[in-house]
Amino acid sequence: MLSIYNIGDEKKYDKKVNSSDIAAFESGVVHDVYATFAIARDAEWCCRLFVLDMKETDEEGIGTYVTVNHHAPAMVNASINFTAEITDLQGNNVHCKWEAKDQERLIASGTTGQKILKKAKLESLFNSLK
Repeated sequence: MLSIYNIGDEKKYDKKVNSSDIAAFESGVVHDVYATFAIARDAEWCCRLFVLDMKETDEEGIGTYVTVNHHAPAMVNASINFTAEITDLQGNNVHCKWEAKDQERLIASGTTGQKILKKAKLESLFNSLK
């Protein structure tokens, strides 16, 4: 694992909300707005941008947690700006806080954790679950 980031470093990710991001379940569409679960996916991606730079070729990242505080709705076609900031680096664990904004309006915020492990270790773990 490459130690190239420090606490306080930031990554940004811009996301346009599309129809596959709306709040819909097996029972149908709940709202035509950016779903909390889609926000969680995109927040994790923003924080994963650190991991992509930090992992070596024989390593991979795996999510350990994600929290989402959903503050306001965002409509389809909205341009959402995610910002992730490293809050803690412990060994192979990367912890971030993040925010998602539609211009200046806060849509969501939360935290994520990811761990960087050897690919062989992950493969062994996954195979043991089959």
